[in-house]
Amino acid sequence: MGARYYGAESENGDRIDDPSGDALFMMIGDLNDSDNTFVVVQPGEDDPAWFASVAVLDEGGYEIVRRDRARNEHEVTTATSVDTVARKLTVWMAARDFPGRPVRHVTDVSHTL
Repeated sequence: MGARYYGAESENGDRIDDPSGDALFMMIGDLNDSDNTFVVVQPGEDDPAWFASVAVLDEGGYEIVRRDRARNEHEVTTATSVDTVARKLTVWMAARDFPGRPVRHVTDVSHTL
């Protein structure tokens, strides 16, 4: 069974379907500057509307690229902590659109307090 929403794949061929924040943490932590320098996360479509990538920087740390064509977003940032990178990716991906995913409704409870 393939990914329901998205997959993460590293340069060395490791792949995780619908990775959790912990799984992303492990994949990013396994990156190095010789033979496994990046991880790409994207939906399993022919022409995905969004993607995120994490690459090891020569001077240490990570470059994070997040792109979503449907929302006209393109952001490139850097971070030194694997935990920070995994957390930012998890939060960003939670806001992406996935066909077939139940719609989340937010209720404003401030009127009832």
